[in-house]
Amino acid sequence: MTNIIEKAANVPSTGPLAEALAVRSKLMDLTQASYEAALLPSDEGQVPANVRAALACRMARICQQAGLTQHYAELLAGYGCEADPYQLAEPGNKPPASEKRLYAMVEYVDLVTQSPRDATKADIHALSEAGIKEDDIVRLAGLVAFVNYQLRVAAVLSVMGDAK
Repeated sequence: MTNIIEKAANVPSTGPLAEALAVRSKLMDLTQASYEAALLPSDEGQVPANVRAALACRMARICQQAGLTQHYAELLAGYGCEADPYQLAEPGNKPPASEKRLYAMVEYVDLVTQSPRDATKADIHALSEAGIKEDDIVRLAGLVAFVNYQLRVAAVLSVMGDAK
């Protein structure tokens, strides 16, 4: 068990669930590679690594997934004391409206994490209007999509690991 999602879900190292995941090791490897691409990309664009970690931690807290909350909080802490100046990792906290790009990112993260069906083209347009470049909108959408996928898989694995 070397990937983040299994650690976050407290998947036991032996037993039926561990065996089932071992059979699906390619999927788990691809999930880990997606994590690295979403959270630790070589080209951060306008979404720096510390902001990615803060937003991921925020999503984990919104979804109340303890393992991923801990992981992302530790990742964020690794960036130093100024890594999250507006405490974005805490749901409800937002940057000042004068920080248009960051404010729009937080709004988008919250919407898609809490009410994905309510997201529309207008929400993407709002990101653009806030000065976020198209490439960075794609990066942000990828981050949000991946972390929300990861949260749901971790939730299912946690329940499966608890069922004996």
